[in-house]
Amino acid sequence: MNAKRSFQSAKDVMTKKVIFVDGMATAKEAVNIMRSEKVEAFIVKKRYPQDAYGIVMVHDLINGVIIPDKSSEEVNVFEIMTKPAISVPADMDVRYVARLLKKVGLKMAPVEENGEYIGMVSLSDLILHNLLF
Repeated sequence: MNAKRSFQSAKDVMTKKVIFVDGMATAKEAVNIMRSEKVEAFIVKKRYPQDAYGIVMVHDLINGVIIPDKSSEEVNVFEIMTKPAISVPADMDVRYVARLLKKVGLKMAPVEENGEYIGMVSLSDLILHNLLF
């Protein structure tokens, strides 16, 4: 480990905006929300307290709508989401965030603190908001 390296956590590099969308929303409605909020992913709301959150990222829309040539008005978010959403602790070192995301094949994940999602962290954030670069 480089002695000059300062610790950075997921919370230090994350994007603070977290958008929640109902699973019954259509892909078209979800993309409109993504455009207006300027986000590349959103969290799918729980249906009941014991349920898990889902997540939809751009690649889910590509795989679930564009590639199979489906209408974005006929595909619901719950059909293309990844569930459960894998989150990272707010205080996790960015090195471990990078390893986790790469290991599970994700480009981003929600950041969790005290049981709440407080932001989103992406592989891009790990570079663009990292003090080492």
